[in-house]
Amino acid sequence: MNSILKSVNGFISSESAREYAKKEFNAILWIALITITALLLDKVFTLFRLWSKASKIPGPPCNSFFGHGNLGSRENFIDLLSESHDKYGSVFKLWLGPTQLLVSMKDPTLIKDMLSKAGDKLPCIGKAFRLAFGRSSLFFCSYDQAQKGRESLALELDDKMLGRANVIPKNVVDCITEGVDASMSTGSVDCKLISQHMAFTILGTTLFGDTFLAWSKATFYEELLMMIAKDASFWASYRFTPFWKRGFWKYQSLCTELKCLTLDIVQQCGKNYKLFCHKDQNSHIGTAKVGIKAASGAPPSSGVEMQDNFFYQELGGDLIAREEPCGNIMGLMFHGCIATTSLIGSILERLVADAEMQDKIYSEIMKVKKGSVREDQDVEEMLLLLATIYESARLLPAGPLLQRCSLKDGKRLPSCLPSAGK
Repeated sequence: MNSILKSVNGFISSESAREYAKKEFNAILWIALITITALLLDKVFTLFRLWSKASKIPGPPCNSFFGHGNLGSRENFIDLLSESHDKYGSVFKLWLGPTQLLVSMKDPTLIKDMLSKAGDKLPCIGKAFRLAFGRSSLFFCSYDQAQKGRESLALELDDKMLGRANVIPKNVVDCITEGVDASMSTGSVDCKLISQHMAFTILGTTLFGDTFLAWSKATFYEELLMMIAKDASFWASYRFTPFWKRGFWKYQSLCTELKCLTLDIVQQCGKNYKLFCHKDQNSHIGTAKVGIKAASGAPPSSGVEMQDNFFYQELGGDLIAREEPCGNIMGLMFHGCIATTSLIGSILERLVADAEMQDKIYSEIMKVKKGSVREDQDVEEMLLLLATIYESARLLPAGPLLQRCSLKDGKRLPSCLPSAGK
């Protein structure tokens, strides 16, 4: 009888446990369903909110659900913007896709108001920047911190570069010329790669001096820097860091390799490693300690020698303690290389498209060169070339400039410059 009662009790308890487990599983499923539904509804409401706000802005109608996706070349796009402003006013919208809205403005008052409101907002590219190079006091932080850091950097660089601000050394020009000749010997010339190589070489020698030209890993460093910058946006697009993906850890290993290469060139230039990493960082700087103890004893370079206490200044309290080793240097190389590459590429594209402009600028350069006994020439004496540079800079995309554009330091062109293209 007791055995029967025990079996009955065991059956009842197992049934109760089974029912309890079933209810728990159902509860988990309901929670997951509600969470996913809430996230989807949030995205749908955000999309409807965007459509509602965009409906109040004038603009050309869309012939397709996917918007004005095929806009042709950059010249056609600029012409489209100009024509649309003439037709719809100082502000108009252009749908690039169901969730991509472009709003173009040319009213200075509206632009000033937009810059004021967006002064301290961190764009999505800031996450990509931190993922690739770590936290920085020069890029993608609050406006006050970035302003202090850049003012300090300007003071350090101005003192060292004042005498050669407008002069590129002959050995740098020779190095760039060799690279261009090597590319032309293959039969095809990529304007983007040529511009990137020119910008990288100029910036590298500016920061690290002649040691950078003799550095055997410079080409690999350039490729690695561009590869990391290209993939950063993809990995930063995840709302949560994708620790479960193997490709993410491969990307992180590339970032670590870039830091080691940066430390290598810093060591060869004889910089004190305290310039780049905080003395109180005892964790997560294992790579910074590898092979850099001899850095302070290395021979000095002809590059820009910045003071050891540059990154120790008060730039925001404990922000410096969280910065990556050499993060500011990598960020400076990347940001400077991207901006300079875009400018050089824009200039080359304008010259390639206009053979008459090439002849005029060449004649101007030769005329200035014949009238001077100096080996190096000042670009400011070549008005047509300078006008082409300014015009190319004006036509560059404004996206990278919006976050840190100062409203007080407006750039006005000299009145003596001719209009580029005339």
